[in-house]
Amino acid sequence: MLRVAVPNKGSLSETAVEMLQEAGYATRRDTKELHVVDARNDVEFFYLRPRDIATYVGSGALDIGITGRDLLLDSHSAATELAELGFGGSTFRFAGPADEFSELSDLAGKTVATSYPGLVGNFLRDAGVDATLVHLDGAVESAVQLGVADAVADVVSTGTTLRKAGLGIFGPVILDSTAVLIASPETKPNTATLIRRLQGVLVARQYVLVDYDLPVRLLEQATAVAGGIESPTISPLRDPEWVAVRVMIPRGDANDVMDRLYELGARAILVTAIHAARL
Repeated sequence: MLRVAVPNKGSLSETAVEMLQEAGYATRRDTKELHVVDARNDVEFFYLRPRDIATYVGSGALDIGITGRDLLLDSHSAATELAELGFGGSTFRFAGPADEFSELSDLAGKTVATSYPGLVGNFLRDAGVDATLVHLDGAVESAVQLGVADAVADVVSTGTTLRKAGLGIFGPVILDSTAVLIASPETKPNTATLIRRLQGVLVARQYVLVDYDLPVRLLEQATAVAGGIESPTISPLRDPEWVAVRVMIPRGDANDVMDRLYELGARAILVTAIHAARL
């Protein structure tokens, strides 16, 4: 069986489980379950702490895992990234008192508090900045006020939490992270099926089908509005001067495309969600 690690809690867990369900896999019914066997698909799922997943996969104890890119890089694991999964986005930045820090080089000789010492340490080393790291499990924004560190490195969304702690963001982005699928050094052949299914879920979430009727003479102009992944599907109608068209477009473009097609002369425009896909 393919042995797959899934986050058991935290921001990645719920969406990871939803994706696996949409991909046709059995998932746990109780959050206390740590092991689920999907005999139909020949897969075992192990629900683990997100921070530990890269270590298990990198050691070869498990074959595949879903975790954050930040956690993978922080772990120094031998696991490799296979694919982005389109959720769990986060940005890592440095922050400190605005009157003390304005650029990365200002960290030289200073102390930086972070929950990701591996990730931040590699970044500083590559940048040629010698700083001391203090490893904290969370709430690193309090480290400066409490005198534990001169600056911090943490996940930043709006920056509101940091500003409340009297800190300002400075220097380059450390990492733009997202949820990723990772694999052990020796990848099993049936890994490809899991990847293909999850990619199909991503396509289904990102695209919709648009069907509409259109005068044949306007077909080239309509194709310029929405050309599809490869090309539209064209079907004849009873009236030889009209055709039915089906095309796949990005979900976020749906209303704009509908408006433009209607203005062009298309009618009976329908948008349909995609439940599964293979491209």
